[in-house]
Amino acid sequence: MPNATTGELMSGVTIRAVRPDDRERIVTAFKALDPQSIYLRFFCHKKELSDQELQRVTENDGASEVALVATVTDGNREIIVGMGNYARSGAAADIAFAVEEDFQGRGIATRLLQQLAHIARANGVSQFEADVLAENTPMLNVLRNSGLRMRESRSNDVVKATLLLV
Repeated sequence: MPNATTGELMSGVTIRAVRPDDRERIVTAFKALDPQSIYLRFFCHKKELSDQELQRVTENDGASEVALVATVTDGNREIIVGMGNYARSGAAADIAFAVEEDFQGRGIATRLLQQLAHIARANGVSQFEADVLAENTPMLNVLRNSGLRMRESRSNDVVKATLLLV
């Protein structure tokens, strides 16, 4: 699997590690998301990311916290169209994804998940955990069709998914 820092090209989309200089691109990408996509990702409606959220994602250590972006190029401008990240706690890591609506259904979340799993395994993470709203069928399908063994349980409107990396 390619190294996340060098990027990976797929149909004009590059997957790479988040860098500190991505802060404004991430803000722009967040503002481009549909309110429903924001709700499905954060379980609430919000208009902006906090400084703490931006700092956490742009200043991750690349091992216990990892963030990857999917980008496209428009002329000389790089545009973030998706992001996936994990935050480790012991042998497990919480994962989350967001992909801009015009780019959904193109396999971007799947590729982000595959790359995150590769990095996580190399860093000793044995499982991913994700809380997904039951109505978020596309994300549940990404997890269920990932090729990783998956356990899931449901509490009210939230599906708790556990993906085994070993």
